[in-house]
Amino acid sequence: MSTDEHTLTGTAEIEAFWSIARRHIRTDPPSGDAPVPPAWGFGATPEHADNLLALVLAGTKTAMSTALWDFAHEDEPLPQVGDLAIILDGEERPRALIEIVRVDTVPFDEVDAEHARLEGEGDRSYEYWRDVHQRYFDVHSTNGRGFSPSMPVVLERFRLLHPR
Repeated sequence: MSTDEHTLTGTAEIEAFWSIARRHIRTDPPSGDAPVPPAWGFGATPEHADNLLALVLAGTKTAMSTALWDFAHEDEPLPQVGDLAIILDGEERPRALIEIVRVDTVPFDEVDAEHARLEGEGDRSYEYWRDVHQRYFDVHSTNGRGFSPSMPVVLERFRLLHPR
């Protein structure tokens, strides 16, 4: 589901996680000083973050969606293929490193069943995805516009690089 970003990249626990993860995936730059990726948790509540993180760690969740309007409202850059992110649990502890492997922006009405399945939630059906995400965007979007069937949605696919 959409990300509720918590910018905690300066904490010692996140930095320690990143140090281990980058050695595990062998991404040390020549200087040895790779910047810490953004750290955030899925969903709108700690329980939701834990539930969605469990799906990521199990390999069931390999996609997410965010209202494009939220990126603009929060002055956040759009995700790019190759971006890394540290996923936090409901207590804001680092638990996974992911890499974005695909990014598309489409109207909500044009999200397909394959993307819904890759999000890994509920029964993994398009109907479930549509219902849950419509409610989520209506209640939790930060941009103040709520939900619209034609609203642009940023669809990201990712792969798990390092679990903890």
